[in-house]
Amino acid sequence: MSWPTRVLRGPESLLLDGPLAERMFDALWEMDPLGDAAAEALVREPRWMARLTKPDAAMPQALRELLDAASEIPSWVDRGRVEKAGRLLFRAGIAGGIVLGAKSLIAGYCAPGGNKPLAMTGQLRATTKVSHRLAETSKYVVATCTEGALWPGGEGWEITLRVRLMHAHVRRLIHRSGDWRPDDWGAPINQHDMVATGLLFSSVFVEGIRQLGVGVEREEADDYVHLWRYASWLMGCRADLLPRDMYEAGRLTRLIGRTQGPPDDDSRALTHALLESPRGSLQGRQAELHVALGHGFCRAMLGDDMADELAVGGHRVAALVPLVRTLARIFPKPSRQRLEAGGQRYWERAIEDGRAGQPLEFRPPRELLQMVTGTA
Repeated sequence: MSWPTRVLRGPESLLLDGPLAERMFDALWEMDPLGDAAAEALVREPRWMARLTKPDAAMPQALRELLDAASEIPSWVDRGRVEKAGRLLFRAGIAGGIVLGAKSLIAGYCAPGGNKPLAMTGQLRATTKVSHRLAETSKYVVATCTEGALWPGGEGWEITLRVRLMHAHVRRLIHRSGDWRPDDWGAPINQHDMVATGLLFSSVFVEGIRQLGVGVEREEADDYVHLWRYASWLMGCRADLLPRDMYEAGRLTRLIGRTQGPPDDDSRALTHALLESPRGSLQGRQAELHVALGHGFCRAMLGDDMADELAVGGHRVAALVPLVRTLARIFPKPSRQRLEAGGQRYWERAIEDGRAGQPLEFRPPRELLQMVTGTA
């Protein structure tokens, strides 16, 4: 099979990673058949979008098949590990919020092929819209990590399926737009890029909070990867593409980084919209401080080379991050229970502040729909 032009150093990676590289390159052409069929059915019968808690005999068959499949928990899922793994997000508290915004999401923007659906929607270019989109992402991550919420019928389960259907609608609209270049990028929101997104929320997140001084034991990190393996499967990813532990996640991350190419103009636009977003909700010195901290943490966690590629500043703040890590390690820490409770309060406030009274809908952006339909 030939691969899109976005794949760099393909032959080298085939020698290094063998079948893993071949599966990931082939996955650039693969989408989510179950999710795409269900989204197509919802276009004809949108009333069912509000009722995704369980299969219903009156539902369109494609939607019922999606819900039936998502209700069958795979045999490889360890419920005990999933239940306890999400506590790491809350124990990390504000460090987790910093990593999500300054490392995980921006690392995803760096992919010049994978960032194209985001760039085409325009949803993260305007700083006034970034806070709301970040609130949606934070809500999804929190729901995924909340104990019991990811099982069939739970809030995390339902939000995941709504995001999965949103991705399918975006694929449909992108195809209709006529602006997609499959020979260069593969399929929109393909299996390769969905797996990469799961890595950003799992192993890349773990690496980031460790950079800020949060201690994470190996078993705890492996459990967190396992949680996101299940969450990514619910999102429509093939199980055989998903890592089972931090070692496999690291190998997969290196493969993707080696073959994706350097950041492009869309990478820089998306990054700066995110880092400059405090100017849309804060005033004066407070806004400037938040922007400076965002740039600094981004530079510290992605490294100078990548930060320079993204035209990110923050040199002075980045120089202080090693001190933050040292202080986090030497100061006495509250109990895990208190840390987790504090982290839950932090995420609740962050989501409320970001949504600013607006509902979190998990729907395709209006900009893309307007681009396709030609409406103003």
